[in-house]
Amino acid sequence: MERNEILDRLRRIIESLIKNDFALLPKTKHLEKTILALLSSANELPECFREELKKLFYGFDTLTLPEKKDRILRAKALLEDFAQGKYEPLQINELPDVDTFPTLDEYRLSREVLERSIDTVKGIGPKLAKKFAKKEVYTIEDLLYFIPRDYQDRRKVTPISELVEGESLIVYGEIIKSGPSHYGRRRVYEVVITDGSGYLYLKWFNFNEGLWRKLYPLGKRIYAYGEVSRFGRNFEMIHPEVVGDEEEEKLTLEIGKIVPVYSSMEGVSNKVLRKILKNALEEYLPYIPNLIPSKYLKKAGYLPLRTALEKLHAPDDNADIISLRDGRSIYHKSLAFEEFFFLELALGWRKGKLKEESGIAFNVHSKLVEEFLAKLPFELTNAQKRVFEEIKQDMARPVPMNRLLQGDVGCGKTVIAFLASLIAIENDYQVALMAPTEILAEQHYYNFRQYNQLLGLNVALLTGGTPPSRKREIYHGLKAGYIQLVIGTHALFQEAVEFRRLGLVIIDEQHRFGVLQRAELRAKAKDLTPDTLVMTATPIPRTLALTIYGDLDVSIIDEMPKGRKPVITKLFLEHNKDLAYELVKAELKKGHQAYVILPLIEESEALDLKAVLTYGEELKKRVFPEFKVEILHGKMSSHEKERIMQAFKRGEINILVSTTVVEVGVDVPNATVMVIEHAERFGLSQLHQLRGRVGRSDKQSYCFLIAYKVSFGSEAFKRLEILTKTTDGFKIAEEDLKLRGPGEFLGTKQSGYLEFRRADLVRDYDVLLKARECAFDLIKEDPELKKYAVIKEELFRRWKDRLKLLEVA
Repeated sequence: MERNEILDRLRRIIESLIKNDFALLPKTKHLEKTILALLSSANELPECFREELKKLFYGFDTLTLPEKKDRILRAKALLEDFAQGKYEPLQINELPDVDTFPTLDEYRLSREVLERSIDTVKGIGPKLAKKFAKKEVYTIEDLLYFIPRDYQDRRKVTPISELVEGESLIVYGEIIKSGPSHYGRRRVYEVVITDGSGYLYLKWFNFNEGLWRKLYPLGKRIYAYGEVSRFGRNFEMIHPEVVGDEEEEKLTLEIGKIVPVYSSMEGVSNKVLRKILKNALEEYLPYIPNLIPSKYLKKAGYLPLRTALEKLHAPDDNADIISLRDGRSIYHKSLAFEEFFFLELALGWRKGKLKEESGIAFNVHSKLVEEFLAKLPFELTNAQKRVFEEIKQDMARPVPMNRLLQGDVGCGKTVIAFLASLIAIENDYQVALMAPTEILAEQHYYNFRQYNQLLGLNVALLTGGTPPSRKREIYHGLKAGYIQLVIGTHALFQEAVEFRRLGLVIIDEQHRFGVLQRAELRAKAKDLTPDTLVMTATPIPRTLALTIYGDLDVSIIDEMPKGRKPVITKLFLEHNKDLAYELVKAELKKGHQAYVILPLIEESEALDLKAVLTYGEELKKRVFPEFKVEILHGKMSSHEKERIMQAFKRGEINILVSTTVVEVGVDVPNATVMVIEHAERFGLSQLHQLRGRVGRSDKQSYCFLIAYKVSFGSEAFKRLEILTKTTDGFKIAEEDLKLRGPGEFLGTKQSGYLEFRRADLVRDYDVLLKARECAFDLIKEDPELKKYAVIKEELFRRWKDRLKLLEVA
C-alpha cells in the first residue's frame, strides 16, 4: 500500500471512532489487531512515526473507555502533525544539538575495555566462556552485541478464567496442591494454583521431590509463565518458569515487562543469561561510544548505538513487541544504520582518495580505435557508444578511472573493453585483463585475438596452466614492454609478474574478486595508478552495487545488438523431460546446434567427470543417435577444450554436452537451444548466465530447464519459474539476492568483507540508502575527517584491512 493510502485509512478509522462523541468506540472490537497489522505493512512511513503510533494501540483492547478515548485523540494529533510536517520523533527529538564525542584517549580506553575477554565479566567463568565461544562471543563487546533472538510479553497477568490455549501467558496465584501424581506409568510433580477465577495445573516430568516440596509449599503465592495447554477440561503449563512473590531481584528481571530470550546454550538457562547480560550492561554499556553525529541520526530517524543496544536487551514497557520479535524495531534498525554508516563512510573515503591520486591523462583520440571500428562487421549499439564515451571521458582525466561496466549477457561488453585497451596501448601503456577462471581467460584471449587480427598487436595469455617456459617468455615480455596486452587469471598477481608500464587494468566477472584484489593488481603499476575498468555480466542488484562497488562509477549497457530475440524459457519436471529433448531434435533438424549443461555434482571433480562422461554417452546412443555429440569438461587440457569449441563454432558438432564451463563468453550464433539438467542446483543468476549462450543471432532461441525432485508449486519451482517470465538480468539478480542472501549470491570469498553483526543487505536496504546518504554528506563536509578524529580512528579500526583503506590513503 502507498504511504498516502495508509495515512488515509488510519485517518478514516480514527475519525469514525471520534464521531458523535465516540459513539462507535464501545462497540468496536479488535482495533489493536487492525491498526498494528496496517502499520506493520507501512514500510513507506518513517520508522519512529510507526513505532509511536503502534505504542498508542498496543494493549488497546484491554483499556478502560476513558483511556481508549485519550489514546485515540493522541493518535489523531500525531497524524495531524505528520500531515503538516510538524512531526518530531520523541526519542530522536531528545538527541543533543551539539555532539559530545569522547576524546581519542577516552575512545582508546573504551576499546581496550571492550576488547577484553568475556571471562573477566561477573558471572562468566572459563566453562561458560567456552560455551559463549561456540556462539562467536569472545569479548565484552561481542557480549553486548549478543542480541536476544526473541521476546516474551510478561507485562500483564492474565486471570486463569481468560487463559487461551496455545498462547504463552503469565498467571499469578496461590498454591493449593503440591506433590507427585501418577499419569499411567508416568510420575509427574504437580502444583495447582488458583487466583479465584479458576485453577491452573503446573507439571514437571524431571524433578527432585524434596527440593520441589521446599520450592512450592502450600499457601505460597507465585507467578508462572509458560505456554497454556489443556489436559481434559483443565488448563495446564508444562515446565513453566516460576518466580515467588518474595524473590525481589527475579521479579524485577522476569515479571511485568518485556523479557528478552537469548539463543540457547547447553546447560545454561535463560534466567542465568538474563542476569549475566543485566550485569554486563550496567558495567560496560557506558564504554560503547556513540560516534555518529546527531544531525545524521535525526535526518535518518535512528537512535545512537548505546541507546539501541540498551533497549534491545531491556525494552521499555510500552515498546512494540511485534517489531521487536520480527527484528524490525527502531532499535534493530539503528544497529544496522550504525554498521552501514561506517561501511559507506569507508567507501566514500576511498572514492575521495582515489580521486585525489594522480592518474594517467590519456589522449583518447585514437587512430587504432577508428581503424578497428571501420573494420568491425557490425555497428555499435547506442548504449555501447554512450558507455564508451563515459569511459573515454574518465581516461582523459588526470585522476584514475574506477568504473564498473554492467550489462546483460550478450550486450557486447568485450568490444568496449577492447576499445579502452586500444586507447591505452596507443598511449604506450600496457593493459592487463583478469578473469576468474582459466576457461574465461582463454575465451577472452581468443575473442581479443580475433579482434586483434584486424590490428596486429602483441597479446599474451597467462594462467596457472601456462607451461613454465612460456611463462618465462611472458614475464620477460611484460617487463621489457613488448607484450602490450596480457590476459590471465590470479596468475597475474604472482611475484614474478612485473610490467614496464601498466596503464589499464580490466577485471572481468568482478563478482568473484573483492576490493582487495583490485588494489593488489593495481599495485603492480608501481609509481603510477592505472585506470581500472571492472566488467560484470551478472547484473548486480542496486543493494550490492552500493556496498561492494560503492567506490566505483557505474556504466550500464542496457540494449541488445539489433535483431536479437528474447530467449524463450520453459520449465520441465523429471516426468516430462523427454518432451524437452524432442523439442531439441526439432531445432537440430533445422540445422541449428544445441548445448546440454550438467551441474558439478556435489562439487566433486571426479564425480563431475563421471556424470558428464556417462550422461554424454547415454545422450549419444539413446537420445541423439543420428547427431554428432561431443563432451566438454574442466579436466581437459586447454588445447583439447579449444579444439572442441572451435569444431562446435564451425558447425561440425551438433550437440555440446558440458559442465558449466560454457557459462560466460562462449559465442556460437548458430546454437539456438540449451537444455540445463538439474536446474534446481543452480542459482538464478547462474542459470541466466548460461541461458545467455543461446540467442546470439536473429534466430529464435530456447532454454529448457529440467528440474528433479521438485514438486509443482513448491518454493524451488517458483524460483525457477522466474526465469520463464523474464529475461531482465537485474530483476533476476534482485530475486536471487532475496532468495539466497548476499553470502551465497556473491560466493563466500567476496562476502567475507561484508559480514555485519546485525545489518542485512536485503532486509535493511532502506536503512542502507539512508546510511549512504549521511556518510557521503559527512565526507563532503570534511573529506579528511579532521574535525572527527575519533570517527576516523573507528573507521580505520573497522575497515582498513577489509577495504585496504591505508593503501589508498
